[in-house]
Parts: sequence; C-alpha cells; structure tokens
Amino acid sequence: MARQKDTGAWIIGLTVAFLTLLVVLPKGAWVIVGIFALAGVAVYVVRQKETVSRSTAPGAAWTPEPAFVEDDEPVSVHERSASQSSDFEFRIPQRPQAPGTARWVRADEPIKIGNLVIPGGLLYVGGSLPAFQGEPDPCLINPALKVAARGSYTERQFGYWPSYSEISPSARRAYLTWLADGRRDPTTDIGYVFLFFYGLERRVLIDARNDPAGVESELPIIKAELRRLLDIYGGASGSFRHYAGELLNYVELVTQPAKAYEGAIPSFPKTFELPLYIRLALGRAATDGAPVSARLALAWAKLDPNIRLRTPAVRCAEEFDRHFQQKYEETYGAGMILPRNRTKLKFMYRPASAGFQGRGEITITFGNIPDVTALTAPVDKIRSLVEACTEDLDAYSRLIGKNPDAKASLEAMLLLPIRLWSDSARRALATLKVKIAHGPQVMPLQTLLTSLDAQGTLTREKMLTLVRSLDRIKIGVEPDILNGARVPKPEDHVAVFATVPEEPDARAIPAYRVAALTIELSSAIAAADGDVGADELSHLHEEMNGWDHLLPHHIQRLQALLALMRRAPVTLTSLKKKIEPLAATEREAIASFMATIAQADGVVSPAEIKLLEKIYKVLGVDSNKVFSDLHAVAAGGRQDLPAARAGAATGLKLDPRRIAALQKDTQAVSALLAGIFTDESAAGSATVSQPAEAEADDSAHAEGLLGLDSSHSALARLLLSRPHWAREELIDAAADLDLMLDGALERINEAAFDAYDIPFTEADDPVEINPEILEKIAS
Repeated sequence: MARQKDTGAWIIGLTVAFLTLLVVLPKGAWVIVGIFALAGVAVYVVRQKETVSRSTAPGAAWTPEPAFVEDDEPVSVHERSASQSSDFEFRIPQRPQAPGTARWVRADEPIKIGNLVIPGGLLYVGGSLPAFQGEPDPCLINPALKVAARGSYTERQFGYWPSYSEISPSARRAYLTWLADGRRDPTTDIGYVFLFFYGLERRVLIDARNDPAGVESELPIIKAELRRLLDIYGGASGSFRHYAGELLNYVELVTQPAKAYEGAIPSFPKTFELPLYIRLALGRAATDGAPVSARLALAWAKLDPNIRLRTPAVRCAEEFDRHFQQKYEETYGAGMILPRNRTKLKFMYRPASAGFQGRGEITITFGNIPDVTALTAPVDKIRSLVEACTEDLDAYSRLIGKNPDAKASLEAMLLLPIRLWSDSARRALATLKVKIAHGPQVMPLQTLLTSLDAQGTLTREKMLTLVRSLDRIKIGVEPDILNGARVPKPEDHVAVFATVPEEPDARAIPAYRVAALTIELSSAIAAADGDVGADELSHLHEEMNGWDHLLPHHIQRLQALLALMRRAPVTLTSLKKKIEPLAATEREAIASFMATIAQADGVVSPAEIKLLEKIYKVLGVDSNKVFSDLHAVAAGGRQDLPAARAGAATGLKLDPRRIAALQKDTQAVSALLAGIFTDESAAGSATVSQPAEAEADDSAHAEGLLGLDSSHSALARLLLSRPHWAREELIDAAADLDLMLDGALERINEAAFDAYDIPFTEADDPVEINPEILEKIAS
C-alpha cells in the first residue's frame, strides 16, 4: 500500500511540472524540443532495422554458446578512442540464453560444445533434464554452464556422487575433453567415466518406457559401449566393473531368448557373483531338464567367482576354451543335468546415479526358475574339469610365457594335448590307429614325424614328450625310451603299436626285462652268425603268447620289439658293451632268469636250448650251465648235466606251478637289468619325464569370499546379489547349501567384521545387505 501511494504522488508531481513548463516556455522552445525528439526516434528506428536485417539473413541462425571463460576472468571493459567519443562505454556480455529441454544425442551424431567436437554421442545435452527428485540429472551437459579453458581428466576434482551441474568449471572442461578424445584414455579418473555411465543408465532404465522402439534399436550400441568401457576401466575400478556389469546384465535380459541355454553366450566381466544372464540360462536348463551345453559350461567356468583360472587358462585362452569344451563333452556327453533347487532367481538392479535416489531398486522375478548358484556340487564338477584342463596346458603355457614366438614350433605342439594338434596331424594319427589295429607297424622315425607335422630339431626331451603324448591315446613306440632306451635318430626304425592300459612302472619288473633282453639277444645273435633264422624268431613270437607270467600289455610290447628286431636288430657289440662291466655272479643271475623265461610254458624245445646256449655265451657264462639251470628251475635244486641233456632231444616237460613258484622278482636282478636297458645318453631322463612343475604364482582354487569355506562363501555371494532378502527366501537358500540360516549369517557377519569392521547384514526380516560391504568387496 505504501508503494502505491508513493507512485501516485510521483505521477501528480510530474503532471504539475509539465503544466507549469507548458505555461512558462514560449512556443519556439517547444518547436526545438520536438525536432530533437523526432531525430532521436528516427535514429532508433534505423538502428533497429539494421539489427533485424542482420539477424534474419540466410544461414544466420543463432546458436547459444556456453560461457567458456577462466574461473577468475573479469568482465571486459572497452574504452573508445578520442576520435570516436569522449565518453566511456562499458560492454557487459549478455548471459547466453539457456537451451530448452535436453535431448539424447545418438551415437552417429557428433555434437559441438564450445570449441570441442564430441564424437560418438550417447549423451544428454540441453538446459533441463530433471532427476527423480526434481534436481538436474547428474548426466546432463548444460551448455549454458561455465567451463574453464583448462582441465585434466586424470585428476579427481569432485566427490563420490558427481553431477555435471555441480562440478567445477575446470572439471567440466576435463570431462568434455575426455569425451572429445573418444572416452578411451585408461588413465582417466573413474569419476568422469561414471558421469558418462549415468547417461547410459538413464537411457536404458527411463527412456525405454517413453520411447521403447528407439531405445531397443540402440541396445546393441549401448551393450558394445558398456563392454568397451569395461575393457578399458573395469580392471582399474571394481565399483565400475560391478555397476557396468549389472547394467549389461539388465540390457542382456531384455533381449534374452526363452531358451538362452541353447544359444550363443554374450561376454560379461568377471565380478564377485556369476552374471545373472548365466544364472538365468542355467536355471531355465534345470527347469526344462535340458543338458548344460559345453558352450554354457565354459562361460560358467570362466565367470564363476568360486573358480580361479590359473595362468595357463588365461595365457592360452584359445587352447583352454577348445580343450575344456572337448573334455566336457567327453565327460558329460550332451551336458550335465542340473537339479531344481529351492532358491528362486530374482534380479534387483541398484542404479549408480544419484539421479535415481528415491526410486528404489528395479526388481525382476522369474517365477519358479531356480538359482543354481545356491548349490556347490555342480560348480565343484566344473572346477575339477577346469583344473584338469589347466594341468594339461601347464607345460605349453610355460614355454609360451618364456618365448611367445614358439607357438607354432614342434616343441609347442608336442606339449599340447593331442586333441589340440593341427588337423593334418590328427588325421595322420587316426590313419595310424587303423593300421596298428592289425599289428605293429615298423617305419623310419622321420616318416612318423613327418606324418604328424613334427618338423624341426628333435631333442631327447621333445622325443620323450612325443612318446608320452602318443602313450596317452594308447599308441606305443619301441624302442622304449620312456623306460630308458636310447633315443633313435630320424633315420632309425621304430615300431608303433596299439597298447592297452597298464600300471605305472609295469615294464620295470625283472620278468619283463629278461623277456625283452632275450628278444634283443636273439636278434643280435641272428644278425651276428645267422644260426638263428627267421623261423626261430617266428617260433619265439608264438612262444610269447604262452608266457603266462607276463601281462597282456607286456606281450604287446614284446611283439612290437620283436617286429623291430627283425627289421633292425641290435648288435652284439652294443649288448656286450653293457654286459662287460657286470661281475660274473651278476651275469649268472641274469642267465638264470633267462632259463626261467624259456620254460615258462612248461616245455623247453631243442631250438630254445640252442638259443639259450648262445645267449649264455654272449653273457660270458658257461653254456653247459643251461641244462643245470633248467633243472634247477624245474626241481628246485641242481641236477647233473648228463641227466639234463637226456631230455634235450624231445624237450623238457616242467610243472608250470613249480615254475611260477620259482619266478620271484629280486631287487638285485631288477637293478642289474635296469642298468642294461638304460642307455648312457639317457642320463637325467628320469627328471625330464617327470611332470613339469606348475607355475608358482597360481592357486588351484579361488579363495572363498572373506576367507569363508565354500558353502558360506556361496551364501555370502548370493546375499550380495540383492539389497535385501525375505527371511523365507534365505531359509531356502541355506537349505540348498546344507546350512542353518542363523548360524550361517552369524558366521558371515563375523568374517565381515574381521575384514572391514562392519556388518554384512542388518535387520532380521527382511534381511538388509549393508551397502558399504558391497562397495568394499567390489573395490
């Protein structure tokens, strides 16, 4: 009311003054005043027309620019020159008009903000984009806000919850520079990455309701961007890895097919819980009673936090993936069938952006689909398979770790499981298996190597590796270098044959060694003087089938050795060289064993007696002892030589049961024969043939969460997948893990206090998960 009275008094006063001037001033003065007034109006109109013509010229649309100034830059003041005017004119920049409602900038649309061109889009730009509680959304880039001329995106310049409207002008410059540089510098402070991530989060969670078709068309682009950012920044920030991984989970769920267990599996980062997409695919497989495919099992193995992939599985990822899937199919056929457990799957998404505060979490339920992460038995099976595959790749991994260029070398191929060899090498193995099914095949070693693509210098170590690899697929090689024989040269012959499973060190028993030495001596004698011909060697081949004191795999190997000796007999000189250092008593012991093996079938033929006499001679033992040794075996004591010779014409009939009683292994004979069969060049082979040590920085099993055992760790990880749980739901989860709920929660809370001095859970029903523990574990 007071203001209205003052205004009225001013109006009355001005009216009185005007009337007074009208009476006092002469008419000539009023004419002059009117002329000046008209001139002023004319000048004003002309200037206004010039301004309008400039603003409406073609192509002259005005776009508001942001106030790009230094934080401490003063308002500029311009002084006109004396020739222009004696007055001072102060030009104060007009505040740019704020843009209107924000819009989403698409990925294919570059945008210019100030003097920066930002490619790739996926941003909100404009003057207004309210968050849930009315404040500006943290992700909004408002061009009207002040931006400094400089700013470094490698430095943290704001708090935990960044918002573009609240950060400093230098931080805005840093953020816009990071965007303009392509969002790819790994040294960027993670806060700027989150600021960009908030926009993706809003687009997926809010805009999808208003523009479902538009957002759906962008989902592949958003998924690709999330994976790109995770590749760059996921390793540096566990918190970002968690939130971005959860949003990726959410986006994948939107487009997941009903039978996800049958299709391709998207890639996900590894976090402290198995990605929901994998859990849903496994749960649907359990519900449908469908087998878990090798492809899905591999994703499970690589993403389950309870399984730690050791160095070979990471360094040789391609070989590990192939090996795991092949071994999984060999073990489980079409795949494991998972049980339908009691814990039901539920997804709760907690947004990272402060713009969602007050909205609560986004919850998705899946009916009766079970959450298989509440079980430990299936993941234990996957873990054991992972460990077996890792062991198979350990030696190969260590070689590649020392020399990455050796991947295509012979040495590297021999260290791989045969199923990972080249296609041509595996075809050659298949052909070879068909051939040796009908009997041993003798060939030059180089022929075998060429067929297997095994080119290059062949050292003893490589040959041992090759023979061990063949041995695993039931292909044997003579000479028996795994048991100490000399490594053949490429031009030397080898015998390749089909084997049957055998016990470790089965070929070390004296009875087998004596039989093998008999064949070698026989072939050496035949080559030396020709008295023992092919017929006699054929007879020896037939006799081997009656040596009941030997196992089937012994007979198979001896037959291969005999086939090799026919083609490439050993020389007496090489055998004598090994025998000469032995004492006379040791030679007699070996000769006595040969007499035993000669009559293993209970019959000693004249041909066998003749062969034994020659063998005794090579051993440096009196050949007359052949008959006494034969009778000693038969009767348990020595008889005179004439009596023994009496049966020479028709062969000696001996009691097999008494022979078996006398065929006892002795440590002394075993040691002697080991010395004969071990070549001098094989020194140190025992250490070579041992399995390689695992890489020192590895651990076979993932450490349980907070140091808990597997069951409590599984429950703790399950708890972290939601912000709160109904007690009834947790009772089911604890039952799946064979735990009592209250005791398990107490144990988990104790572990959390020990690790971080904070509780894991709060309240009783619903059970609330402490959000601080999630941040601690994610980081």
